[in-house]
Amino acid sequence: MHISRAVMACRFEITLPARQTNGVSVANQALDEAECLEQQLTIFKETSEISFINRNAATYAVKVSPALFQFLLLCQSLYRATEGAFDITSAPLSRCWGFFKRQGRIPGFNEIETAKSFVGSDKLLLDEESSTIRFAHNGVEINLGSIGKGYALDCLKSKLRRRMKTALLSAGSSSFCAIGKGDFDHDGWSVGIRHPIYKDRRLALLKLRDCAMATSGSEEQFFEYEGKHYGHIIDPRIGSPAQNVASVTVIAQSAALADALATAFYVGGRELAERYCSTHPDVLVIMLEAFAEHPIVSGNNHHCEVEIVSE
Repeated sequence: MHISRAVMACRFEITLPARQTNGVSVANQALDEAECLEQQLTIFKETSEISFINRNAATYAVKVSPALFQFLLLCQSLYRATEGAFDITSAPLSRCWGFFKRQGRIPGFNEIETAKSFVGSDKLLLDEESSTIRFAHNGVEINLGSIGKGYALDCLKSKLRRRMKTALLSAGSSSFCAIGKGDFDHDGWSVGIRHPIYKDRRLALLKLRDCAMATSGSEEQFFEYEGKHYGHIIDPRIGSPAQNVASVTVIAQSAALADALATAFYVGGRELAERYCSTHPDVLVIMLEAFAEHPIVSGNNHHCEVEIVSE
């Protein structure tokens, strides 16, 4: 059974064994929670908690709901662990490159430098004693687009696993979260990774068991100028679209972590991925570098089997 709903500008889908008699009801309750999370996390509605923070945190310390505060702490720790490659404050750069309105443009040097002055998760002043956030100065803003879908999948997984043994959750075609070992194939839930260049081919086939995966690439959101490709994933450290990776998939124990790291490794490339994996067990990376013929596999995750497709 497949139960789906449009949430967070994509399709959230829950796949369940057909024998799960109460599956539709349970899945719909979980999807209700995804809609609530969208209302809290989106920057595109003035009534969301994130929009309220963005409007006021440069003026005073804003009290944050407990779950969201812990989420923001996670985002800041990932900013440090990925050497600034993952950064929830990079929205000013995406805006000046035209990606917010899907109207790509080449900004001037001064425009990029001005946007960069507002970027950096070290500008988020998080007080754990009071559960408040304050921005270091005006112009700073939060956008959770690079981790929000993964976070929502983790919340849905927590809700579902109390009532069913196995399910596959997805957000669009790039984020997945597996509960249990699958229905028909107990080796795991089968998920394919599409080749970023040859759309009718797979890059790899995964078997997921109680883990999550996320893929980042820029083959769908990009523009071209004077023959050069500019993707929507910005390197917040230099202020320009990342150029060295075609596609990266991360398998980790949480969907939020996989989502964030996929973005970070797309930005930071092979060296960052290998450094991170060397000190963080249970993180597996499948990366196709720009202009490469074959993907690189780094790290390890005992809850996932990988078959690289060679065609």
